[in-house]
Amino acid sequence: MSPALCIAIVGAESTGKTWLARAATARLAEATGLRCTWVPEVLREWCEARARTPGQHEQAGIAAEQARRIEAAAAEHELVLCDTTPLMTSVYSEMVFGDRSLHPMALAWQQRCALTLLTALDLPWVADGLQRDGPQVREPVDALLRGLLIGHGLPWAGVSGQQQARVESAIDAVAPLLRRRPTPRAGLFTRLAEREAAQPAWQWPCDQCDAPECEHALRRLASG
Repeated sequence: MSPALCIAIVGAESTGKTWLARAATARLAEATGLRCTWVPEVLREWCEARARTPGQHEQAGIAAEQARRIEAAAAEHELVLCDTTPLMTSVYSEMVFGDRSLHPMALAWQQRCALTLLTALDLPWVADGLQRDGPQVREPVDALLRGLLIGHGLPWAGVSGQQQARVESAIDAVAPLLRRRPTPRAGLFTRLAEREAAQPAWQWPCDQCDAPECEHALRRLASG
């Protein structure tokens, strides 16, 4: 992969991955002046073209094409946001077909991303034709993704919140990586520096947290 900074966006269905990729790319391009782009999900295009979902034997080809398109975008841009990666294909291969054979390739490829953003389950499930299996699969997919990311030591951050708050959550996770490279504009870092200076001393609040948008609180309620 080229020196471009590649940020993966993964998550269960109906958690705003495509919207986030598009919105965060525009926000980062404006704030940094870098040549930014986002790469859409190959599976969506595949299903729309064939009016069906792929079979087990077709999963590897979809994963390979997703990787190829990301790498092509990275060759021409400085920052690439990926609306899913081969890791999502491998997770759904396990979920739907009980097939874990794509995991080694997908995890090896994921290591080439500077950061993985995992979208939280704090958005309502919305039907979307062939793209959606139902709200019942969201927690198992989320658990599989978390287990793979944590188990293989991949750098990742959770992204939560509604609308613009979700974009800012993603920007905050990506910003430390951008501090390491020169950017034509410094607006993003000026904003972050001002906000950090205004923050009180950090404390771990999760044991007492009751904020409705907090992912930790949502997960406690879901498991309770």
